This record gives sequence, C-alpha cells and structure tokens, in this order.
Amino acid sequence: MTSSSSAFSTLRRLAKPSQQPLLERCELCNLVLPPTHRHLLDLTSRQVACSCDPCALLFQNAVGAKFKLIPRDAQALPNIQMTDAEWENLSLPIDLAFFFYSTPQQKMTAMYPSPAGPTESLLTLSSWETLVRQNPALQTIEADVEALLVNRSKGAREYFIAPIDVCFELVGTIRVHWRGLSGGDEVWREIENFFAKLRASARSG
Repeated sequence: MTSSSSAFSTLRRLAKPSQQPLLERCELCNLVLPPTHRHLLDLTSRQVACSCDPCALLFQNAVGAKFKLIPRDAQALPNIQMTDAEWENLSLPIDLAFFFYSTPQQKMTAMYPSPAGPTESLLTLSSWETLVRQNPALQTIEADVEALLVNRSKGAREYFIAPIDVCFELVGTIRVHWRGLSGGDEVWREIENFFAKLRASARSG
C-alpha cells in the first residue's frame, strides 16, 4: 500500500470550506471565483484545481490534456449487488473506500481514507470485473474523475458514483478531524454529516 501524498495540498481546503472562507481564484486564469465553482483534475499529480466556467469548458471532452473536468453530480446506487464476502475479498482495512480507473496508470485503483490522507490499496482486476458484471451501472463511471464511493461503516451499505473531488473531500474530512488511535467521536459525526449531505444531493441511479 502506498500513500498518495501529492493530493494532500487539496484536502484541507476541500474539508473545511465553511470554517475558513478563502478568496479562491481560478488556478488557470486567476479570476476570483464564487463559492460554488468547477474543479479540474491534474492527471499527473492527482491534485484538484479550482476553475472558472470558461476555463473549465476548455477541458470538457478534451483528449490528451493535462487537466480533466470533474463532473458536478453524484449518483446513488441503492440496488448495487455486493455481498459481504465480495467486499472482504477486496482486502481493504476499513469500510470506506473509492474505486476509479487511472488513465496514467492504466488500471483500476482502490483508495481509502486514513489519518495520513488517501492511501492506495492493491486491487485485483478479477475482483473489479466481477463487481462490474453484477452491476452494469459501474460501466458508466468516467475514468479519472469519477469513482465508486462505498460506505459500509457502522452497518451502512451505501454506494455512489461520485465526482473524484467529493471522494477527496471525504479523505480531507477524516484527516482534519481524526484524533488519537480510533479517530474519536468528532470524526464519525463529520463522516455521518458528509454522507447525509451526499444522500440529499445525489440523484437516484
């Protein structure tokens, strides 16, 4: 397992937008941005960049560009088929994770939040292929910028196709609020709040 430290500079900003308001600017043209704005993914570093609408449109359906436009919306998948045994076969140490196809690495990637940031886990291709066969909706996930976000913590069974910046927001929330060895009550309240907001905003799959 390897830590993806290149994304750390984004995490705290994504996790605490309301607690510490910042005058954010487009990272391409320096235009001042409204609180709600588009994000781009740097395919090389996996960093999320803030963007104004005109700059964001430059990367819509762009091929071979440095940046890729991150979609706005999440989609709930209430009918996904995944048994407890299939989840265990993925060999993840916690019950929160997201799965996406990395174009630079040319492989499916599994990542989970940790107090140190996003951590990559080994994922066998056969495990993912089995999951896709059982759930054709997963074929619609856009490479690099969308992920299957799974919440099976504390008895939950929630699955979303989520924009990658939303996944990084979850990682940042955990990193910012984690205390001690077990995380503490605060981090679990924040995780519950995160998924409550995601459920409210996600469209039905």
